[in-house]
Amino acid sequence: MAKPFQGIAASPGIAIAKAYRLKHSHYVPAPGKANDSAEEKKRFTQAVEQSKQEIEQIRELTEQRMGAAKAEIFEAHLLLLEDPDFIDAIIERIENEGDNAEFSLYEVANQFVEMLRSMDNEMLRERAADVLDISRRIMSHLRGEEYAAVSAISEPCILIAEDLTPSDTAQLNLDYVLGFVTEIGSRTSHSAIMARSLEVPAIVGAGTAAGDIQTGTMIIMDAVTGTVLPSPSDQELEEYRAKKADYDQRRLELRALLDQPTVTKDGHHVELAANIGSVEDLQKVLSNGAEGVGLFRTEFLYMGRSSLPSEEEQFQVYKHVLERMNNKPVVIRTLDIGGDKELPYMKLPVETNPFLGLRAVRLCLSKQELFRTQLRALLRASSCGQLKIMFPMIAVKEELLEAKKLLAEEKEKLQQEGIPVSDSLEVGIMIEIPAAALAADILAKEVDFFSIGTNDLIQYTMAADRMNENVSYLYQPCHPSILRLVRMVIQAAEKEGKWVGMCGEMAGDETAIPLLLGLGLHEFSMSASSILPARALMKDLSREEWAGYAEEAIQMGSERQIQQFVHDKIGRV
Repeated sequence: MAKPFQGIAASPGIAIAKAYRLKHSHYVPAPGKANDSAEEKKRFTQAVEQSKQEIEQIRELTEQRMGAAKAEIFEAHLLLLEDPDFIDAIIERIENEGDNAEFSLYEVANQFVEMLRSMDNEMLRERAADVLDISRRIMSHLRGEEYAAVSAISEPCILIAEDLTPSDTAQLNLDYVLGFVTEIGSRTSHSAIMARSLEVPAIVGAGTAAGDIQTGTMIIMDAVTGTVLPSPSDQELEEYRAKKADYDQRRLELRALLDQPTVTKDGHHVELAANIGSVEDLQKVLSNGAEGVGLFRTEFLYMGRSSLPSEEEQFQVYKHVLERMNNKPVVIRTLDIGGDKELPYMKLPVETNPFLGLRAVRLCLSKQELFRTQLRALLRASSCGQLKIMFPMIAVKEELLEAKKLLAEEKEKLQQEGIPVSDSLEVGIMIEIPAAALAADILAKEVDFFSIGTNDLIQYTMAADRMNENVSYLYQPCHPSILRLVRMVIQAAEKEGKWVGMCGEMAGDETAIPLLLGLGLHEFSMSASSILPARALMKDLSREEWAGYAEEAIQMGSERQIQQFVHDKIGRV
C-alpha cells in the first residue's frame, strides 16, 4: 500500500476519486532539415495561428467563469505569440539554417527558457513557464496532436500533474474534475489562485510522490490539511467519506451566517471585507456576506490591453463597484504596477530587482499624469458610495505627503469645475515595508487608516521572495517578528484614533485570525470564500481573552510554537 504524502493546501476541500494523470508532451525532435523551407515556414505560421485561436477561446472562457483579472494571463500568452523576438527567431532559423519547423521551434524555445530561468528577476524567470506552455501548444499542432487534453476528461477524477498551466486550469470541467494535485507550485502560483476562484480542492507542491501516481489509482485528497492518500484501505475510504460529508455539511451551515454581522463572543464587532481584482469578483463578495471591500486592486484595469485606461473608463468602473456595494465601505488601492506585474505598452526599463525598484506609488509619483488621471476618476466616483483611497508601497513620509498633495490639487480642480466630491472621503496607506511599520507612529498622523499588506511585509521582513520555492519555508505569517510589526502598527494607529485593516493572505488564515483579533485589528480583508469560515470562527472567540493570549504568543521563539499554542487554545475555547 502506498504511503500518504503531504503537499501545500492551496484551495480547501476533500475529494475521493480515481486519478487521471495529465501528461504534457515533452517531445524532443531529432535534428532534421526541411525539404522545402517555404512549406515549413507555412506549417509553422499555421500552427501559431491555431494556437492563437485556441488561447483566445480559453481567454474568453476564463473571463466568463472567473473575470477579466484571471483572464489577463492569456493576454500575455497572445502577446508572446506575436513577439518578434520569439516568433521571428524561429522563422529565421527555418529560412537560414534550413531546419524543419519542429526542430527550429524546439531549439529557439529552449534558448528562451534557459535565458529566462537564468535571470535574477523573478518575474522574468516565471515567464519561462509561459514560453514552455506556448511552445508545447505550437508543437502539438505541428505534430497533429491535441495539446494536454484537459477538456476531454469525461468521468469523475482527481487530476494529477507535474504542474497545471493557466490554460489547463481554465479549461477544467468541474462536473468531472473533483480536485487536482501537482508536483510543483505554491499557494501563490497561477494554478492555486485560479483553483480558489473556481472553489475546487487543490494541493500543490506535493513533490515526486505525486509523480508516482498513475491514471486509475484510487486516491483521497484532503486539501484542508494538504494530505494525499493513494490506494486507500476500505477503512480510510469510509473515514474520509464521513469527513467529506461533515465538511460539505459545514459549508452549508456557514450559509446561515451570510447576513449576520461579525461579532465576537464578548460582543466586539469586527469588519470582514473581501479583496477583489475586478468588477466580476463583486458577485462572490456579495454572495459570501462581506461587509465591504477591503482591497480593490486597480492594476487589473491597466493590464491585458495596449494602452492606459482613460479617466472616464476608470470612473465608470469605480462608480459601478461603489454603487453595487450599496454604501458599504470600499477601499480602492491606487495603481500598484511593478514587481511581478508589468505593463508592456509603458516600456518601463528592466530592473535588476523590480520588487525593490520603481513600482506602485514610486512609479505613480514619477509619472504624475498617469497618477492624476486615476485620482480624478476616484474623486469623481467618491460621491457614489463610501470610498476610501489607499496608496501602496509607502516607505517614507515624503511619498505620502506628495501623493496627498496631488490628490488635494485634483480635488480642488474638480470642485472648481462643479463636479461633486465626497466630504467623507478617507485616505490611507498600505503598510507593507518594514520601514513604514517601524515609523507607523509618524505616518499615522497623516492618514485616516492603515491596511497591512502582509504578502509583501513578510517577504521584505524575511528577505525571502514569496514566489521562490527554495525559500518558501520563510513565508511565516505567525512568526514573532511579523506579529510584533503588526502590533506596532495597530498601537501607533490607535494612539491617533485611526483604524487598521489587513488585506494580505494572513487576514484569512484561521491560525492567525485569533492572534490578530487579540492584537486589536479592526478590519480583516480576505478572499470572498474565506469570509464565512472566518465569521464562524470569530463568533466563538473572546477578543479580551485573545488579547492576553496574543501577548503570550508574541514572546515565543518560533512560528511553529505559536501555531501549536493557538491550536491548543482554540481547542479549549
